[in-house]
Amino acid sequence: MPSSQTHGGTLPADNSSQPTTRDAGVSDIYHGKIAPGEIAIGVIIGRASEYFDFFVYAIASVLVFPAVFFPFEPRLEGTLYAFLIFSFAFVARPIGTVLFMAIQRKLGREAKLTIALFVLGVSTAGIAFLPTYSQLGFSAIVLLSLLRIGQGIALGGSWDGLPSLLALNAPQKKRGWYAMLGQLGAPLGFVIAAGLFSYLLSGLSMKDFLDWGWRYPFYVAFAINVVALFARLRLVATEEYSRLLDERELEPTNVVEMVQSQGRTLVTGALAALASYALFHIVTVFPLSWISLYSSRSVSEFLFMQIIGAVLAAGGIIASGLIADRIGRRTTLAALATMIAVFSGFVPTLMDGGVLGQDIFILLGFTLLGLSYGQAAGAVTSNFPAKYRYTGAALTSDLAWLVGAGFAPLVALGLSANFGLAYVSIYLLSGAAATLAALSVNRALEIRD
Repeated sequence: MPSSQTHGGTLPADNSSQPTTRDAGVSDIYHGKIAPGEIAIGVIIGRASEYFDFFVYAIASVLVFPAVFFPFEPRLEGTLYAFLIFSFAFVARPIGTVLFMAIQRKLGREAKLTIALFVLGVSTAGIAFLPTYSQLGFSAIVLLSLLRIGQGIALGGSWDGLPSLLALNAPQKKRGWYAMLGQLGAPLGFVIAAGLFSYLLSGLSMKDFLDWGWRYPFYVAFAINVVALFARLRLVATEEYSRLLDERELEPTNVVEMVQSQGRTLVTGALAALASYALFHIVTVFPLSWISLYSSRSVSEFLFMQIIGAVLAAGGIIASGLIADRIGRRTTLAALATMIAVFSGFVPTLMDGGVLGQDIFILLGFTLLGLSYGQAAGAVTSNFPAKYRYTGAALTSDLAWLVGAGFAPLVALGLSANFGLAYVSIYLLSGAAATLAALSVNRALEIRD
């Protein structure tokens, strides 16, 4: 079934990303004015800033917040509470998407991004200046929760349509290559965030780090987000970009109408990326919490090993573009989901295998993450008819993050602490199974339709 059909929607077949005559015409009109590489720059800037902010908060949830905001609880319980608040942004993100889509319909794209910039800046800077539990009591926890929700709403509102625009304007035989470019923001953001925390941990006493040192990454996140959002705002506000976004029909649509018409596409697209999104936190946030709680290993040293892993993930993301253009994005996702399922069986052995086992877990896990995550966005960019593509792509991504990653650190640490690391394997395996099931259902729907 062609992916442009509107009666039920499925993931496009590997060869279904052929540009329509109308799409080709638009590309011809703007060829020479806006190249895919130029769009890719805007996508990379936006994603890198978002992921840096994301990882700053995630790492602080492990190393800082249990002691600063939950000193009345044992370390494990404090970390679990911090992870619960961490998940609030993923719950709030689709709400922000819907809210800011309405703002864009009434006030325009520039106003939407400006308001999102303001909310994100206030939320991130607010965390940097937030009093601790010892200074403000339980109110500090409430404020932290509200600011985290603000971050989620702002990130939902910052959707600019550039990833979809990049996918639609990419050369036909390089769709996988251009789909992976925005995903490079994840390892880039992690390297900067982990490097900054590692530097602070190695250069400060633990008392100084917990008193004031942890706030500096949030200052940096605030500055980077402001600069990046202004850069994206200037990009999408230009006449050429605005016209191209309009011609591609990358405009918000009524969410209720979109869900009623494209609900199957929304769910299938989110589940198709679930293995990658589940693995995302299993190799980044969860092992850091496990090491800090149950190992005598230096956290700064472990962060450095994760940075090496992130570099491997970047290489995997780049390789995924080449692989997907050769064998297809859906086949790539299915193959990597299978590998992740196999990898899940080794989680207990490697995490309990001392420094060597933990290093193998990080390096292998990050490599698989890069290969799979590189095409996770490619599974959701072209699923929708033109009318629903802008809103549908945003909500599909939000749903995938919420289901696959939002509660992953909380669930993984809770299961492993109470029942053993084998349950982390089961959790990761369930994500891989969901991806394979979604891809299988999609294939069956294509044959039936």
